[in-house]
Amino acid sequence: MTPLIMMELSTRMVSLFLDTHAVMTLRLMGMAGAMPHARGENERMVNEKGPALAKAYVAATKTAIAGGRPDQIMTAAMAPVSKKVRANRKRLTK
Repeated sequence: MTPLIMMELSTRMVSLFLDTHAVMTLRLMGMAGAMPHARGENERMVNEKGPALAKAYVAATKTAIAGGRPDQIMTAAMAPVSKKVRANRKRLTK
């Protein structure tokens, strides 16, 4: 792997971590009553985990079977999770 590929992977990981932290903070604030909280948000939080992780597993497995490099496998695994987390952050910050 080249340094540029490693930097791109690191950037994607940091973006996922920051979005995840924001979503966790917003949801905890909602649970604590510090900000408006949509009805059913707690159930939604729990119910979306399984399908997102399953999509990540499938994407990583397909990439690995196709002979992908480790960075490609990680990127494939992070893509569905990142998409869901980003959508949650946008929805919760409205």
